Amino acid sequence: MKMIVAVVQDKDSSRLTNALSERNFQSTKLSSTGGFLKAGNTTLMIGCEDDAVDDALEIIKKNCSHREQMVAPISPMGGNADSYIPKPVKVEVGGATVFVLPVESFFQF
Repeated sequence: MKMIVAVVQDKDSSRLTNALSERNFQSTKLSSTGGFLKAGNTTLMIGCEDDAVDDALEIIKKNCSHREQMVAPISPMGGNADSYIPKPVKVEVGGATVFVLPVESFFQF
């Protein structure tokens, strides 16, 4: 048995959970916050048998798209923040960060 931990953008979470549910994958949804953009994310925990991992990864891949987003950079350290005018930069966001972990035991009470 495996535990898939997928960190996805909030914009993709509903589409992904619906697609997983349609293929009979059960998931637990956790709210999380990214460290880079300080934006809301969704972390999904998906338990599945070893032979179903590839199917789950394919569903995640198909439902979590990359997109570009404009972000204002943080102010420079030690500089005068009053005169600092941030110029937004374009960054690629989205997709999914996925961890596949072995499950030693599973209990449901």
